[in-house]
Amino acid sequence: MARLVSGSPTSSPLDASALLEEHERESAAIRLRFETTGDGRAAAAERSAWIDSILRGLFRSRVQESHESPGFTLAALGGYGRGLLFPHSDIDVLFLCGNRKSEERCRSAIGAISRTFWDLRLRISPATRTLAECGRFDAGNLEFSIGLLDCRYLAGDAALFAELRDTVIPHLVARERRDLVRALRTLTLSRHAAQGNTIFHLEPNLKDAPGGLRDYGVARWLSRIAGLDGRGGWAAPESLWPAEMASEAGPAFDFLAAARCFVHYRRKRDDNVLTYELQDEAAISGIGVDEKEPVAAADWMRRYFRNARAIHHLTTHLLEEIPPARSSLYDMFEGRRSRLSNEDFSVARGRVFLRRPAVLDDPAGLVRLFEFLARHGLPLSGEARRQVDGHVSLAGETAALARDFWPEFRRILLLPHAAAALRAMHRGGLLVLLVPEFRAIDALVIRDFYHRYTVDEHSFLAIENLHRLRRPDGEWERRYWEILEEVEQPELLHLSLLLHDVGKGMTARDHIDGSLAAAETALARLSLTSEERDTVRFLIASHLEMSATLQRRDIFDPGAVRDLARIVGTPERLKMLCLFTYADIRSVNPEALTPWKAEMLWQLYVATVNHLDRGVDEDRLLEGDIHGERSSAVLNLLPAEATEDQIARFLVGFPRRYFASHSPERIAAHYRMALRLGQEPFQIALTQERNAWQLTLLTRDRPKIFVSVVGTLFAWGMSIAKAEAFASTAGVICDTFHFADLFRTLEMNPSECGRFEENLRAVLNGTDNLTRVLARRTRPGPAPRPKVRVPTKMRFDNECSTHSTVVEIIAQDRPGLLYEISAALAEAGCNIEVALIDTEGPKVIDVFYLTSGGRKLSRRREEEVSRALRQRLPE
Repeated sequence: MARLVSGSPTSSPLDASALLEEHERESAAIRLRFETTGDGRAAAAERSAWIDSILRGLFRSRVQESHESPGFTLAALGGYGRGLLFPHSDIDVLFLCGNRKSEERCRSAIGAISRTFWDLRLRISPATRTLAECGRFDAGNLEFSIGLLDCRYLAGDAALFAELRDTVIPHLVARERRDLVRALRTLTLSRHAAQGNTIFHLEPNLKDAPGGLRDYGVARWLSRIAGLDGRGGWAAPESLWPAEMASEAGPAFDFLAAARCFVHYRRKRDDNVLTYELQDEAAISGIGVDEKEPVAAADWMRRYFRNARAIHHLTTHLLEEIPPARSSLYDMFEGRRSRLSNEDFSVARGRVFLRRPAVLDDPAGLVRLFEFLARHGLPLSGEARRQVDGHVSLAGETAALARDFWPEFRRILLLPHAAAALRAMHRGGLLVLLVPEFRAIDALVIRDFYHRYTVDEHSFLAIENLHRLRRPDGEWERRYWEILEEVEQPELLHLSLLLHDVGKGMTARDHIDGSLAAAETALARLSLTSEERDTVRFLIASHLEMSATLQRRDIFDPGAVRDLARIVGTPERLKMLCLFTYADIRSVNPEALTPWKAEMLWQLYVATVNHLDRGVDEDRLLEGDIHGERSSAVLNLLPAEATEDQIARFLVGFPRRYFASHSPERIAAHYRMALRLGQEPFQIALTQERNAWQLTLLTRDRPKIFVSVVGTLFAWGMSIAKAEAFASTAGVICDTFHFADLFRTLEMNPSECGRFEENLRAVLNGTDNLTRVLARRTRPGPAPRPKVRVPTKMRFDNECSTHSTVVEIIAQDRPGLLYEISAALAEAGCNIEVALIDTEGPKVIDVFYLTSGGRKLSRRREEEVSRALRQRLPE
């Protein structure tokens, strides 16, 4: 069947079944053409034209043939009004009436048209208004007034529509311009805030995320409002955009349009979330790519972020042109900002302007501008941005700039808003002219569920997070701020953060090797001293060392601390590496640096400082280690009859990690539990903390304690996120488990907390059998297919600990995995001296310090344990 020109239906509009059949054929044909060409804009335009033809046919049959069309018009609004209708988008239409009388006359026809669309399984969003109502601004229904800006004639009284378009809307905009743009600004900023004020999402919403299609619409609306002059001037909004931004925004829209069509067709509904699986499919299908060439998913997402960035920059630029509502406070703040102006740059309406554009003729003046931004945290005005763009190419031809750049760049890195200035430099192309190595990671995506940001943004965030320490929020931020205050050359730390991941965009075997090679050329060009280069090399080469120690070692094992101390060499490098690690982890995703990790990083830093200062760090607590400020804090929480010696006897022999990683309140609670061991051999404490639960067990050491607790938690449907198990030389163990109650069993049924404790105690004392408990457990449905595959790795180490064999296991997380591991260790006759359990997205990182018969594992026993574990671990 030949394709219909403009999608003209041949069926009678009154024959619903025939029209439905024809609609399904045409929709399938539009989809087939999209899947062949990948042109989302064309597909949206074709669907819009097809819906036009259906609506016009219905209007003719329901209205014009009954001679009711005078004073009654049918118009398209919103995206449909722009002639772009995505496969499952709502169809926004306006039934425009000249007055109430014509509205009453056409009410039945409006209902009939709407019902026909519902019969066609199309989502129509009708609005019925009189001409006078369209001319009134309703702040409570901003969407309708904004939708009018894209109105398009479909059928009916053409003169009535002309009056709407040429008179009513221009007068409305002229009268309400300020309220319209401010309401649109507020609505947009609220939406951005709901999306975290970032374009970087693991599964972005193609419509509503910053840089999405809604932002493209906002940019058009703002320009349309600016273009309407009260006399009906309807210039194309795109023609009013800055030329360089318009040239990027057009192709960006085409990419997002193709992606949205693809997602709609795959999901078969108006779903705009670009899921992990759909990213893979879109990349394989070459959606939005020239010639529909298949690309790697990471490369495809890199294209997405670059295009989203272009639209976000355009929208942000236009929003910045809107002044906030004035008040005496605003005037006072604006006056203070204006006093920031100097002979080269002025500040007005919260943005930076050039007083003397000629200052940019000197490349040093160009750099001074960004130093001004780094100092005051203000954005460039649109005019200044355009002037900067015009000078960047000239700066790139000045080879001497890069060689003489370090003194100016150093000042930028040290200023409080360095990250914002670097982003502005990157956006305008100056950063990659000065540091060409950075180009390799522009919008580079690391596709896993742990790294949220592109690599370039991660580097900027790391620098930003360090500067935020100068305004500490909370106790542990204050600690890191104190370290930062002691660093002698923080600019080298910031420079290292900027360069540490550029190797991820290169072909080197290891990204650290690639980053070091790139840094060599950058450091030579920046003319750093030999000592400064050595420091930057060290930080880049060693930037994962403290993270690795946190994940894979007992940080209070003297062997682990000794090894780290050997790597850093000096207290100054330790300070820089600690801050580097803090900033690096915190910039992976908003939840990556938990308070627990921040505390453990601090404790590792303190332990290593002590080793460097004294050269000694014992593994187990000795009596002389306990007396002091921390034990006094514990003592103050206990009854008056408790003594410091009694507390010391309880603590002696525990690993240092126990004493350092628990608050005085926790230690006091554990001491009280220890006092009750004579009455009840299994002391259990179950508490809820925000959205998670914590289980603490204190008892005398005996075989299979750890696996009994893990197995019971698993049987009750709990998901263990983190755990620590400590044993003292006196034979007392203190195990702590942090877990999620997936089915909200304990939260919704408080009495179940007591039953859970009774069940656990029965398993521990042998009155109930763990096998029977596991057999009674509620079995969930099949686990969802993992979005990221984590290969299983297992490593035994007999050298890093002075008293135990360390086994490190990295594997794909799944329900019951920790139970399977601990059961294998128990069956192999291993005693768990320390257990460090952590989860990063789909990846588990479990570290166990094992002994057998009070000694390290023999080689033969290691092989037996390895075989037992491999039988239970995922392949």
